[in-house]
Amino acid sequence: MQVALWLVAAVLCVVAVAALAERWRTSAPLLLVVVGIAASFVPFIPQVVLEPEVVLIGILPPLLYGAAYNTSFIDFRARKGTIASLSVGLVIFTTVVVGVIAWWLIPGIPLAAGIALGAVVAPPDAVAATAIAKRVGMPISVVQVLEGESLVNDATALTALRAAIAALAGSLTVLEVGLEFLLAAGGGIVIGLIVAGLYIPLRRKISTPAFDTALSFTVPYVAFVPAEAIHASGVVAVVVAGLLIGHRAPLVQSGAARLTTDANWRTVAFLLENIVFLLIGLQLPSLMQGLSSDPLPVATVTIAAIGVYLATVTTRFTWVFAGGGLARVTWFGRRRTTMDAGELAAVSWAGMRGVVTLAAALTLPLALPHREVLVVIAFIVVVGSLLLQGTTLPWLVRRLHLQPPDRAELALQEAALLDAVAAAGCARLEEVGGPSDPPEVLARLRQRPVERSNAAWELVARSGRGETPSRAYARLRLAMLASERTAVIEARDHGGYPDEVIRRVIRQLDVEEGMLDGGAVDDDTADSELTAPEAVAGRCPHLSSALPLPVPDPPHACAGCIAEGTQWVHLRMCLTCAQIGCCDSSERRHATGHFEQTGHPVMRSIEPGESWRWCYVDRLLGSD
Repeated sequence: MQVALWLVAAVLCVVAVAALAERWRTSAPLLLVVVGIAASFVPFIPQVVLEPEVVLIGILPPLLYGAAYNTSFIDFRARKGTIASLSVGLVIFTTVVVGVIAWWLIPGIPLAAGIALGAVVAPPDAVAATAIAKRVGMPISVVQVLEGESLVNDATALTALRAAIAALAGSLTVLEVGLEFLLAAGGGIVIGLIVAGLYIPLRRKISTPAFDTALSFTVPYVAFVPAEAIHASGVVAVVVAGLLIGHRAPLVQSGAARLTTDANWRTVAFLLENIVFLLIGLQLPSLMQGLSSDPLPVATVTIAAIGVYLATVTTRFTWVFAGGGLARVTWFGRRRTTMDAGELAAVSWAGMRGVVTLAAALTLPLALPHREVLVVIAFIVVVGSLLLQGTTLPWLVRRLHLQPPDRAELALQEAALLDAVAAAGCARLEEVGGPSDPPEVLARLRQRPVERSNAAWELVARSGRGETPSRAYARLRLAMLASERTAVIEARDHGGYPDEVIRRVIRQLDVEEGMLDGGAVDDDTADSELTAPEAVAGRCPHLSSALPLPVPDPPHACAGCIAEGTQWVHLRMCLTCAQIGCCDSSERRHATGHFEQTGHPVMRSIEPGESWRWCYVDRLLGSD
């Protein structure tokens, strides 16, 4: 009973702290560590001893799988060189450097023990870094690198730790260590490929969302456990399976299954990610008790902890900036794309350690000299990096003037993609629709993708004239849904309908409300100037050759709308003849009609604060 009560208390604490962190615009992991440390001194809260198996087997696999599943396989593959450099090269470099420094600063420990400590503190934690990176608005490229690094670096660190522990028990050559790395990585890749190869076609045959979600919870363990059983890397197996299954999910899962799976996995990841940071803080009393039995002076332990922490920071800066410099060198006539100095600094400072470091430290052999000191040093590195680097990373990002993701550009790309998607859907409808199909049904089918595309274009084209049609529709429909739901509840309370019918109707209303909340009412681009990248124009000769015609002074007007007595929403200007017409979010779509009549390929927005072009022929965006 007490265990259940404490679990409930932990969940409530996590939710409350996460809500405060969101309100205060700070990092939930940092607050949870502080809350955990403070709670560890409260007399009635029991002492919590973190078992390494709980983290490495119970928590780590689902966290890795959830992260890999939601990571773009395309982006991961595109940045595989940088990710491999950080998750393999940097981890090994940090392991060796920290190992030597720990062996030098801590009297009485063998070099292999120092290397083991180096492997323990080498891998940064993904959750803390990416949570801060996304909150403060780091560039997408930096977030992708940090997420990709975190998927693989645990595998490298745990393999290095296993080799160091084996070296403590006997002789282990460098060749044997290298062979163990290759076997661990290769075996993990093979197991991950096998698991993905089994689950992908299996999920194609499952149509019930609940069955599909339940099956997804088994994937990380089905990949992790067999890989570890054959001494391969369970981390690599889980990551490979997650990347491939997530990449193929849109092709093998139904929309309902994806929505259900995503909602459940978000909840699981939220609880696991945050509870582990609360557990980190709660470890302080047990670690202090272990340290009190060690004969080393406190001053020696303090100096060693500071030295190890500084080593983790300096090795990361050294490796990241050295890699950035080498990437600028032309090799065999080619030059790798790289980050600028500000982005490299952000990646370097974002090396916060987390629960895997602490769990790995607890796996150190009990007979190891000064084991308690090594565990405490690992704890200090974790807490120190979270509190020091975690609290100053937002300040550093602001000082470096790193540009966050351009919400306006994303809105342009979304609108363009939805336009292409709507065109593909309507083209398919013309193929499968026939004279026997009711005309009103065909009209509704043609209208729905157009409405979705229009809503996206309205987010792109802000004119300041007030509410757009899609937002007016969303506002009014939400008011209708509230009354409809009230009517359903009243019918339920009067007992006039079966409960199953009531639940089905409420679910239909909920689904429609969710579509409205997540679509037309979104306004992330409200404060952004809408532009498009110049690089896109280079891929389209029409965008490159279109002349930058002067924009007429307001007021603008669509002559077609005036002649027909209709109202436009937003206006576009043809860059061939300067004809002004209403955009696709307007009822009559005169700008598109002008292209269809004349073939003039490029139009531009003439709305305030917008500077982008659209090529009807190549369906590409460009800057004006």
